[in-house]
Amino acid sequence: MTELFGVDKKYSTTRLLTREQPIIENKSEDKLESVLFLPEHKDRLGEGGLRTQGYFKTSQIDKPLITVVTVVYNGEQLLEDTIHSVINQTYDNVEYIIIDGGSTDGTIDIIHKYQHAIDYWVSEKDLGIYDAMNKAIDLAGGVWINFMNAGDAFYNKKTLHSTFKATDYKDYGVIYGDVEAVYPHKRKEIVAGSLDKLWRGSQFSHQSTFILSSLNKKIKYNIMHKIGADFEFFYQCKRNGIKFFYVNEILAKVSSGGLSDNNHVDTFVGFWNVIDKNTGRNIFYISIIVYIMFKLSIKKSLKLLRLR
Repeated sequence: MTELFGVDKKYSTTRLLTREQPIIENKSEDKLESVLFLPEHKDRLGEGGLRTQGYFKTSQIDKPLITVVTVVYNGEQLLEDTIHSVINQTYDNVEYIIIDGGSTDGTIDIIHKYQHAIDYWVSEKDLGIYDAMNKAIDLAGGVWINFMNAGDAFYNKKTLHSTFKATDYKDYGVIYGDVEAVYPHKRKEIVAGSLDKLWRGSQFSHQSTFILSSLNKKIKYNIMHKIGADFEFFYQCKRNGIKFFYVNEILAKVSSGGLSDNNHVDTFVGFWNVIDKNTGRNIFYISIIVYIMFKLSIKKSLKLLRLR
C-alpha cells in the first residue's frame, strides 16, 4: 500500500504526497503516452516542482487525482491569481502542472515563488498554445484534466470539492459546467448551451470542463489550429459517442478578451472547418462570418472618419 503524507496542509497540492514514483507503461496498442518529465529541450529556460524533488501523487478511491494545467506565455500580470485559485482549493488531491512558452517577462519568477506547491513546471519554446497543452497531457497523472489559463480561475475554493465529492463519473468522458465571464466593469454568468447545438460552436468554456485523462491522451489537440482545437476535440467526442455530464454550477471565472474573443472571423472559420458540412450548416456559418466582417468593416470605417 502506498504511504501518503503531507508536507503543507495549507495547499491542495501538498496534502497527499508519496515518495513512491509511479510506474508508467505506455502500450502501443492503447496509443497513450505518459511521462513524468519532458525530454531535454535546446531552448529550455527552466524546470522544477515537486516531481523534481522526488514527490509524486496517486489517485485514491474516494479522492481521484485531478490534474490542473496552466499554459502561459508572458503572463506576469495574470498568473499569480490563477495559481492561488488552484493551490487554495479545499479538495485534497490536486496535481498542478504549468507549461510556460519561454516567457521573457517576470512569469518564471512567479513560478519559482510557488514551485513548492507546483507538481511540475517547465519553460521552453513551443509551437503554440495547443502544443503546450499536448505536452501537459503527456505529463498528467490525474484521472481528470482541467485547463485553467493564466488570468482565469476556479469559481471559488470549494469548486473541486463540490464537483468530485460524491458523484460517480465512471461512464463519462467530459464533465462541464457554467462560467462567470469577467469584463472590465462587470461580471456575467454564462450558462452552458445544449450539446445538440455543438455544431454551431463552443457551448461551454474549456476552463469549466474536466476531461477524462485517458481520453485526452488518446485524442490530443490539433496544433495546426491557431484557434479552435479545443472545440474540435469536444466536437469529435460528441460525434464518437463520448458521454458528457453537466454540472449545474459555475465552475470557473474566465477573463474576457482572450485569443478567440479578439479573432471572431478566425474562430468561426475554424469551427466551420471542423463541423460536418450540410447546406443548412454552411448557410449558418457563412451568414455569421459575413455578419462579423460587416460589423468590423463598419467599425473600421467609423474609426477612419473620426481620424479625419
